[in-house]
Amino acid sequence: MISINNLTFEIGSRALYDEASWHIKPGDKVGLIGANGTGKSTLLRLIVGEYKPTAGSISMAKDIKLGYLNQDLLSYHSDKSIVHVAMEAFERQNQLHGEIEELLAKLESDYSDDILNKLSDKQTEFEALDGYNIEFRAHEILAGLGFSEEEQRRPLATFSGGWRMRVMLARILLQAPDILLLDEPTNHMDLPSIKWLENYLQAFEGAIIVVSHDRYFLDRVIKKTVESRKGKLTLYAGNYSFYLEEKELRNELQANQFKNQQAKIKQEERLIERFRAKASKAKMAQSRIKALDRMEKIDDVDDDNPSVNFSFKFSKPSGRHVVTLKNISKSYPNLEILNDTSAIIEKGDKIALIGANGKGKSTLLRIVAGADTVYEGTSEHGHNVSQTFFAQHQLEALHLENSIIAELQAFAPKQTETELRSILGCFLFTGDDAFKKIKVLSGGEKSRVALAKALTADANFLVLDEPTNHLDMQSVNILIQALQQFEGTLIVVSHDRYFLDHVANKIWFIEDKEIKEYPGTYEEYEEWNAKRSPRTSSKGDKKPKAVKEEPVKVAKAPSDDTFKLIAKKNKELTKLEEEIASKEVQVKDLEVALATEEVFSNAVKLQEATRNYNSAKAELTQMQASWETLAEEIMDLEA
Repeated sequence: MISINNLTFEIGSRALYDEASWHIKPGDKVGLIGANGTGKSTLLRLIVGEYKPTAGSISMAKDIKLGYLNQDLLSYHSDKSIVHVAMEAFERQNQLHGEIEELLAKLESDYSDDILNKLSDKQTEFEALDGYNIEFRAHEILAGLGFSEEEQRRPLATFSGGWRMRVMLARILLQAPDILLLDEPTNHMDLPSIKWLENYLQAFEGAIIVVSHDRYFLDRVIKKTVESRKGKLTLYAGNYSFYLEEKELRNELQANQFKNQQAKIKQEERLIERFRAKASKAKMAQSRIKALDRMEKIDDVDDDNPSVNFSFKFSKPSGRHVVTLKNISKSYPNLEILNDTSAIIEKGDKIALIGANGKGKSTLLRIVAGADTVYEGTSEHGHNVSQTFFAQHQLEALHLENSIIAELQAFAPKQTETELRSILGCFLFTGDDAFKKIKVLSGGEKSRVALAKALTADANFLVLDEPTNHLDMQSVNILIQALQQFEGTLIVVSHDRYFLDHVANKIWFIEDKEIKEYPGTYEEYEEWNAKRSPRTSSKGDKKPKAVKEEPVKVAKAPSDDTFKLIAKKNKELTKLEEEIASKEVQVKDLEVALATEEVFSNAVKLQEATRNYNSAKAELTQMQASWETLAEEIMDLEA
């Protein structure tokens, strides 16, 4: 189907792939895995022809149809309804539909046989291509991915990035390609949509290559695993769990071979050293030296799964009740999230807050953290609770001029540089990376720095919103180990089921506008939930057919009224940002004035300048707090 032969691809002086080979067969369902930076996404671009190999070849049949989902599709813009954007997949059917409409219009004034014959031919082809069902199929796929009938009539341009990506996925699935190339398809998806996609891909008859850091998703979808590592592609004949077991066996075999070879080399070197000075044995010594040079060296096994070598430190334990929520009600225009609900977080709880997008997870998390104060009821922190809150929007709190290591040192002065660099190494910042300025980092890198900061806080209560975003599997595993060692309390929102299953000992979910609790692990919750609601079970015996899968009603996208409110608040946010920028300049000027000799040498002027500076500084702090509250309101509305 696709043949990759001796592929070499260089970026500058670095060879991302070095004579790598791989043959993809019809019906293969393959997970392409590897650490960040090993070229997984690049390989997909090479396959579709966006990049050209430095050497080697990628060959495939001319008539093969590729469906490629990547994050660049977020930039696609259209004012058409999302159902019509999805229906763009049916290129020939849409063309025939237009031609049929033109012929029908001509038929009103021209009843010639030529027009009638053309119309008949077009209609026959249209029917053969199942053209009369394409709109139904588009509605079906979009419903499975979480869009209501009303939302399907809304323009693509009115949806946020995550929802637009789902539309792009729907369009690709409707193309019924021979091979699907999916780069992180579960990004921006909630759990119900992920499960729907799993069922769809299990029934998909073509080949699939998927890049994902979601190991549960991989285990349920793929039949083979290909690891991209050190410029090579290594095939494992099973899913991700099989890969882990098989790699461990291969590593054990390689380690033994390396050990035996090293023993043999040392033995040969001792013989050479003993006899090379003797004239009668010099020829034999030279022969052994040449044999050693020709020997194909076996590499030692690299440790791809480093262990956590730091521990959480907090100066005082919390009381028994960490957070007490009483009679909480929270709503937005046209949307009620919580209604008179109560719950308690107790010391030692490790809570996973789960559910579909739009059900209020992030809102509830901010109420727990005290970041949202506009609600009815009370949220109280208990005795000695010290908290740190990790959320994606808090990346803006990073100091852009700091180096990464300086940012952590300022936040956690009690930690040694060795401890901080160890933490940074866990999150893919090694060597001189620690001295990079925050301002040159990508969004994903900033997210990892912010998460590293959260792990160094003197906090006995962690509030984590999607902490595994932008982390590869090794880093997720490090985070799991760290949180398993954490002796305090935590609550986390995440769509990574493996992460949740290994971290949480309680599950919270929002149902009927109330906080419900399941006292167990995520896997136990899934089994319990499947028994009480078999229709939504992801573990049913029957697999759905691709395309004809009965849609599962999942998350609701925001309504038109909500989008009008979002637009209004965005204008307010922009205006506030301009005011903050102006106020920052004023504060800076007042700061400079305080340092002038004319002011600091005159007690009256110094008193007045200090008063003005403190007043402006307080106004700036208030404006920044208002900006954060407004930004959070917008995020809630977009969720």
